[in-house]
Amino acid sequence: MGRFAEFARKIRWYWGSLMGDNHYRRYLDLRARTHPGEPVPTEAEYWRMRHAATEANPQSRCC
Repeated sequence: MGRFAEFARKIRWYWGSLMGDNHYRRYLDLRARTHPGEPVPTEAEYWRMRHAATEANPQSRCC
């Protein structure tokens, strides 16, 4: 892989991390390790649970 392609991949990963694009995928990885064989919520259900938890337990935020 060329230098530019590697740099572009890292930028995409970083931007995706900032925007939350990979949160659900990381959640799936965690669920597979900690609760194998249990039902997994859909991505829409995951985001609903995540936003509900944030609203139920507000914490200080930078923005």
